[in-house]
Amino acid sequence: MPTPPNGLDAPRRYWAMLSVGLALTMSVMDSSMANVALPSIAADLGITPTFAIWIVNAYLMAIMVTLLPLAALGEIVGYSRVYIGGIVLFTIASLVTALATSLEMLVVARILQGLGAAGVMSVNMAVVRFIFPLERIGRGIGLNAFIIAVSAAAGPTVASIILAVAPWPWLFAVNVPIGIFAIIIGWYALPQSIRQRRAFDYQSAILSGITFALLIVVIETLGRHPHPVVVGLEITVMLVCGARLYDRQVHASSPLVPFDLLRIPIFALSIGTSICSFVAQTLALISLPFFFQFNLGFTAVETGLLMTPWPIATGIVAPIAGRLSDRYPAGLLGLCGLFIFGLGLVALALIEPGASTLDIGWRMAMAGAGFGLYQSPNNRTMIMSAPRERSGSAAGMQGMARLLGQTIGAALVAILFSMMVQERANIIAPWVGAIFAFLGAVVSGLRLTDLTRRETK
Repeated sequence: MPTPPNGLDAPRRYWAMLSVGLALTMSVMDSSMANVALPSIAADLGITPTFAIWIVNAYLMAIMVTLLPLAALGEIVGYSRVYIGGIVLFTIASLVTALATSLEMLVVARILQGLGAAGVMSVNMAVVRFIFPLERIGRGIGLNAFIIAVSAAAGPTVASIILAVAPWPWLFAVNVPIGIFAIIIGWYALPQSIRQRRAFDYQSAILSGITFALLIVVIETLGRHPHPVVVGLEITVMLVCGARLYDRQVHASSPLVPFDLLRIPIFALSIGTSICSFVAQTLALISLPFFFQFNLGFTAVETGLLMTPWPIATGIVAPIAGRLSDRYPAGLLGLCGLFIFGLGLVALALIEPGASTLDIGWRMAMAGAGFGLYQSPNNRTMIMSAPRERSGSAAGMQGMARLLGQTIGAALVAILFSMMVQERANIIAPWVGAIFAFLGAVVSGLRLTDLTRRETK
């Protein structure tokens, strides 16, 4: 169905967001659910934990490698086609994953799931931009952030419930009926977008995949006391491919890697803000469970409950921040949100043994609320500062910034754990996260300057 020039009318808008919500929920929850199931999968398939990690890594690597190429493809063939194609592939791969009887089959199925999830994530924000009228785009992005936050929070709990009554394949089998429902609704309701008449740049897509894959490998390798020759070889290949990619893309009118969008000051600053925020978030979310258990003496179950106020607060504040972003500049909301986020991390780092769950809970909620206040306005600015026909590339960069920040944060935690004793590293990590949060607040504040005051609509 054709898309009105200013978003979809109700009730089609509601049906379109239902399809988006279902696809996002599956792709976001799938990673955390797989983490919970790793011990069960390893025992069932008779593999060691070292090999079992590939069940998670294969999924994330597939997303990282294909995110920007799929975003560019969405601009050519239409965002809805890439989105629905991603849901279809994710649904089929979920069935294959549930039927897997070996590690090799499971890893291949997880790669296919990652490719499907990349199809969803690469153009998600671009689809939302075409669903909502301009005056309500902040609400749509806020709702999007709410779905992501709730899905991330519910993933471990849902996985625990399923594993309590059924074997691990059902974690993936439940995606099949949900995916079919999302496909049917999306086929009817998702909007059509403006398509660019250009050929898909396959060479740049391959170079992009190699460059970003090696970037992630190098970052993760640095946290494991690597051999200098291995790291040097990885960096060399990455730089050669990256230089070749830059040479192909820098003069292109609609590049696969959107260097043209990075020349827009407010877009580049929003990307920088996002990377800093997700470095801080990942540092905290990985280190805090160790801090609660090893430093404060809580059990694993108690730790899970203590982690809950963070995503709940994010889920509550994100839609409110989305509405505020329609009235107030993202630079101001991001500055305030990340400053509150940083203060929350400092408060968590100062917790003393013997602290009550209530004392910990308000600090977790403070950090989550600050993150939620920043996230929706920042995402809105990234999408709205790009030309409408470049929404796919903007959405791809938004996802890439998140994944890059998460990868850097995880690598920094690994480096801290390797440099000092566990209990000391658990305390230092939130402080490092707070530094990145405050740095993100400064970068966000730069968007209030005269140079970046005007946002492209």
